[in-house]
Amino acid sequence: VLLWVGLTIIILLKGGKGVESVIGVTCEDAGYYALVAGQFIWTIGFAAFFGIKNVMKTNERLAVNYPFNDMDILWDYKKLQFYSFFTFLAGIIAGLIGVGGGMVLGPLMIAMEVNPRVSTSTTATMVLLTSSSVAVIFVMSGLVPWEYALFFFLVCLCGAYIGKTKIDAYVKRTGMASILIGILATIIALATIGCIVNLFMGLASVNWCLAGFNQFCTVSSGSGSDCAARLLEAHDLFPEAQRM
Repeated sequence: VLLWVGLTIIILLKGGKGVESVIGVTCEDAGYYALVAGQFIWTIGFAAFFGIKNVMKTNERLAVNYPFNDMDILWDYKKLQFYSFFTFLAGIIAGLIGVGGGMVLGPLMIAMEVNPRVSTSTTATMVLLTSSSVAVIFVMSGLVPWEYALFFFLVCLCGAYIGKTKIDAYVKRTGMASILIGILATIIALATIGCIVNLFMGLASVNWCLAGFNQFCTVSSGSGSDCAARLLEAHDLFPEAQRM
């Protein structure tokens, strides 16, 4: 909770295209980039603290011959680096396409032989934090269509209720934890197919023209030109190409 609150405060101080900074900084100010750096320092600092804490706790338990569960993770610095890399990758994916990161870390925890119920609950908690953080960033960037956000929130809420009350109860009653893995694999497969289809449909709708990246700071320079405008500029630069 402290991590989320601190990150939200930094985002509010930094502002964006959708909401102005509460302290009046813009992307032309040095303070803006200091706040951007602060986001990385804040999140990476938390990750390093709790990662090292897990390794130290494992070493302390090993020293007293603690009776670990068969599916407990014996943390060391090698596993910490491995998991941190994929967690960082999941964060990048969450920021780019809006997923909660569970599509990356869920299968990873299963591969690390984490108990499926522990993996599911950990992924759900992580999705809550990452998705809400990404939602705040999207709001600050002016990228949120509220009707879509409300609709998908209600759909997701219904799915979470059914999963917790019905599917979780079924797993507890039958002991078939593998059903959680099957559901996770199905969701990941459908989401992957959906992203690919949506990508190609979007490109086809603009005649397969890649618009490229928008300008990062548009306070005084204005927004970047679209794909069609750049094609017109290219024709103006090379008029002889139009006669060929």
